[in-house]
Amino acid sequence: MTTAPCPDLERAPVDTAAAPPEDGCADCLAAGHRDWVHLRLCLTCGHIGCCDSSPGRHATAHYEATAHPVIRSYQPGETWRWCYVHESTA
Repeated sequence: MTTAPCPDLERAPVDTAAAPPEDGCADCLAAGHRDWVHLRLCLTCGHIGCCDSSPGRHATAHYEATAHPVIRSYQPGETWRWCYVHESTA
């Protein structure tokens, strides 16, 4: 993890207005699964995916498919953000 300023985190919003209608991992829900551990919100498009501790690892899969660099925790009370490109947090 880096401590240098991350340009992607500096540009990314803290939140996004776009969000799927259901509160859960979009890809897990589409497959009929509800076995995610924690949720992550893409700050580029609002996609909600499950974390890397979840079987589907859909937040990372979304980054790999789209190159959208920054997510934030979608867990109640958590506001941290993560940049996949620079492996840094804010």
